Amino acid sequence: MKELTSSPIAEGRTAEIYSWDDQHVLKLYRDWCPVDWVEYESQIARAVYGAGIPSPEPGEIVEVNGRRGLIYERIEGVSMLQDMNARLWMLLKHAHSLAELQVQINQKSITGLPSYKDRLRHDINNTPHLSPELREKAVNALASLPDGRNVCHGDYHPGNVILTKSGPVAIDWMAASFGSPWTDVARTNLLLSIGAKRAGRQVSPIIRAVISLYHRTYLKRYFALRPDKENESSRWTPVIAAARLSEDISAEREVLIKMVEAGLNA
Repeated sequence: MKELTSSPIAEGRTAEIYSWDDQHVLKLYRDWCPVDWVEYESQIARAVYGAGIPSPEPGEIVEVNGRRGLIYERIEGVSMLQDMNARLWMLLKHAHSLAELQVQINQKSITGLPSYKDRLRHDINNTPHLSPELREKAVNALASLPDGRNVCHGDYHPGNVILTKSGPVAIDWMAASFGSPWTDVARTNLLLSIGAKRAGRQVSPIIRAVISLYHRTYLKRYFALRPDKENESSRWTPVIAAARLSEDISAEREVLIKMVEAGLNA
């Protein structure tokens, strides 16, 4: 069992990223995470990579410092979000790239993924932040929406896209599932929208305008490549917002509830 002596090069709520060797990194789950998470992620990552989707190649599962983790191919580059912060003039190009890669992902259909609808239903039923009436409406709305067998990333946003010399690569596939591609678009649309709303007066009107332009350009490019003829992405929005409440992000709660109410009480 190997021990780590260096500091993580990146970290999130559930895991830390460490340099493993010149060609690989280690995603090391925090000690409170269930032990089966790493096996689940390995299964998903192998299915996604095997389908030819631009994503890091997964390696072996290891135990380090008493914690379990997954070795990944090292992807050289920076996130799209980091690059936009450093080079604002690349905003429109990056908005196009975000849409184009997502279309490429959503065109795939592979085995080994869970159902997006099942995950959403679980999240809606397990959030404490919905009234019984709104919860019932959200579950019924979910049941009425079309099914699909397309690959959905489940948490697709500029922070989960790495810009490399050979093109953008999507990372963090833990929430990947199969379903309607409009579910995935609605989730990205929600994340981009709520990010601007959460910022509110904390950022200048210029920055809010820039975020809005990026958001609109992304949607326009996606719809140009895959027309939303039945306006399905909008129909998914209140359902996605209801499920997002289960993540218990207090700064988003009020905005999300208003989105659910507006979408389901109309």
